[in-house]
Amino acid sequence: MKKIILLVLVVVFSSFTFLGKDEVVFTAKIENRNSDSLVIRGGNNFSKTISLNKKGEFKSTFKIEEGFYQMFDGKEYAQLYLKNGFELVLTMDAAEFDESIVFKGKGAKENNFLVKSAVDSQSYDYDTLLASDEEVFEKLMAERKKNVINAIDNANLDAVFVSKYKEDFENGMKGLIEYYKKGLEVRKMNGAKAPGFDYENYKGGKTSLESLKGKYVYIDVWATWCGPCRAEIPHLKKVEEAYHDKNIEFVSISIDRAKDHDKWKQFVADKELGGIQLFADNDWNSQFVKDFQINGIPRFILVGPNGEIVNADAPRPSSPSLIELFDNILK
Repeated sequence: MKKIILLVLVVVFSSFTFLGKDEVVFTAKIENRNSDSLVIRGGNNFSKTISLNKKGEFKSTFKIEEGFYQMFDGKEYAQLYLKNGFELVLTMDAAEFDESIVFKGKGAKENNFLVKSAVDSQSYDYDTLLASDEEVFEKLMAERKKNVINAIDNANLDAVFVSKYKEDFENGMKGLIEYYKKGLEVRKMNGAKAPGFDYENYKGGKTSLESLKGKYVYIDVWATWCGPCRAEIPHLKKVEEAYHDKNIEFVSISIDRAKDHDKWKQFVADKELGGIQLFADNDWNSQFVKDFQINGIPRFILVGPNGEIVNADAPRPSSPSLIELFDNILK
């Protein structure tokens, strides 16, 4: 009888061990959380919602296809690398987000590398890169590739992770090169007369570009659903405040869909957005958007007092180069 019981225990234990290796155990402890649920999304329409439990943690066990995923907290997102058998414990202060993320447990090394990569990428001066001439662009891209590849080769990480990371990085580099080439075409617009607009103003009526003639006009093309757009809002507010008494108007044009019109108005009110807030007449298909070849947002445009395009792809509010540009033209 004892042998039978022992055999049963061994089988049960083996089964639990197998299940543990065949699933991801994910735990998140988040201060200043933005939501009571986390959503992990990835390829093949994978989506996993993890609700806050009574202990104040987000915890779940699930099967996964090895690869990169995104974790959304209702406001921001972070990249994850998940593999069955990982037992990850994430700690974070959502007020700081990427800068505060720390992983522990099996799989932590690869995910902490992703966190560091995200922080490094956010501090990289993409504005200078994209504004450079072709020779400088190629040189800067070669330097960045060398630095990133050296970093991952010397980090002693899982071989499959390294392979997938390099593949994603190479694809990202190709995308950036294509974006740069399109930017070169956009720059050819500089100096030409700016295409006009005449859009609904949040405060009532309509506002046209022509009505702002005589002033510089810094235009932000954005949408409420766009995370990078929302990330620029605090910076834009600071720039607006710094130059409120100068000869410049700050115009934000939302390309939200018509069905989200009320959502746009509520967002403007809730976030206390300043400047001139406009709603485009046909989202991505608005003529102004087409004329400026806008295929990604946020997009910033600077128009001169005479209606000429000063910069068809101007620096973002978060970029120090914007302040340098404004100081040069608004003397």
